[in-house]
Amino acid sequence: MAELLRIESLSAGYGKATVLHSVNLSVEPGTAVALLGRNGVGKTTTLNTIVGLTRYRSGSIRLQGTAIQGMPPERRVEAGIGWVPQERGIFRSLTVEENITAVARPGRWTLSAVYDLFPRLKERRSNLGNQLSGGEQQMLSIGRALVLNPILLLLDEPTEGLAPIIVEELLAAIRRIVRGEGLAAIIVEQHAQQLLAITDKAIILDRGSVAYSGDSSRLAEDRQTLGKFLGVGTTE
Repeated sequence: MAELLRIESLSAGYGKATVLHSVNLSVEPGTAVALLGRNGVGKTTTLNTIVGLTRYRSGSIRLQGTAIQGMPPERRVEAGIGWVPQERGIFRSLTVEENITAVARPGRWTLSAVYDLFPRLKERRSNLGNQLSGGEQQMLSIGRALVLNPILLLLDEPTEGLAPIIVEELLAAIRRIVRGEGLAAIIVEQHAQQLLAITDKAIILDRGSVAYSGDSSRLAEDRQTLGKFLGVGTTE
C-alpha cells in the first residue's frame, strides 16, 4: 500500500529551540495513527510542523509523494491536510452554519454530513461561535476541518478539558470518521486506551524523538511501555 504521508528525519522547533529530533512517521491511506506521549514531548509540535507553523530544520514531509515542507500552510491545506488545533480556531462572530459553509469544499463531507455526525450543531446552527459550549465548539472545529474534504485529518487534543459525557460523544464521532468513513488521521489525545481502540498504529514521542512505533492493539496490551512513557497501565 502506498503511503499517504511519510516523514523522514524531521527536525523542527520554534525560534532557536529545536523540539523535534529526527522524527520518522508514516500514515497509510485509510488508517489512523495515535500520537502519544507526556506533556511537552513534541506531539503538538509534530502536528504544527506538518501544517507548516514551526521553524523547519531538516528532514522531509511528503504527502502522496510530494514534498510539502517548503509549502506555506495554505498550500498544505489545498494539498489535502485538515487540522483541528487545540485552540479550535472557529469564527466566534459567525453562526455555526456560516462557520462551516465559509470554508466548505466539494466532496463527501458537506454541511448535512456534519450535521448528521454532530446533531447538536444542527440544533444550534443559528448560534454564534461564542455562544457555544466548549464541547460544541470542538464539534464545530472538527466539522470545519471535515468540510475541507481533506485526505489527512490532524486532531490535536480534541477532548482536552471537556466533561466525560462530551468526551465519549467526541470519541464516538472520531471512531466513525476513521473507522466508518476510513479517513486517514493523526490524533493526539490524553485518553490513551480509548484512542488505541480506534487507531491502527501508535507512535510514542519522548523528548522530541520517536520512542515507540507499532500496532495500537499491541501497545494497548503492553503495560510496561504504557507505564514507562505515559504513566498509565492497561486501564485508565
